[in-house]
Amino acid sequence: MQEIIKKARKWALEETERYGTPYVGHLDLAYEVGQRLSIELDADKDMVAVGTYLMDIKLGQAKAEGKIEEHIGMSAKATTEFLKQFGIVEDIRQNIVNCVEAHHATIPYQSLEAEICANADCYRFLHPRGLFGYFILHGSHSLDFDSGLEKAENKLEEKWNILSLDICKKELEPYYRMFKELIDRAKEK
Repeated sequence: MQEIIKKARKWALEETERYGTPYVGHLDLAYEVGQRLSIELDADKDMVAVGTYLMDIKLGQAKAEGKIEEHIGMSAKATTEFLKQFGIVEDIRQNIVNCVEAHHATIPYQSLEAEICANADCYRFLHPRGLFGYFILHGSHSLDFDSGLEKAENKLEEKWNILSLDICKKELEPYYRMFKELIDRAKEK
């Protein structure tokens, strides 16, 4: 599995370099949180590592092609193809693909590892490192302030509603409430 993890990270960084998203800090944050949760919840760290690196593997391409809503399907398909080169057993392959497919909680988690990946992804917008990373990434784009704030608020709500693990809800709730209050204050004229 170490070879798969190494190649998954390398590929994720290449995709980020090529398309400018996802933000490298987001890749690292999701990976770090996923590893910590895997230890705390006794899950397979290797599957979570591959899942966190590949869950948004085609996000940049989908965004560049104007198909952002298709990034999960594109990422799942690319992950399936990527994993074929390693000859891993079918249930592990399916589990990793489910980590990608289910990371927005639009389909059921087939394992604890998939649920961990989805929750780790939420840190990209619910943790200070993640939210500030979002602003750094999008700060150079041409969004006006109100549009950027609205987009950040929408991502904050989306990710809060995906959170399913009590450990993550407890950890992120103070940040969520603080960010909500700050966004409300930023909207004041």
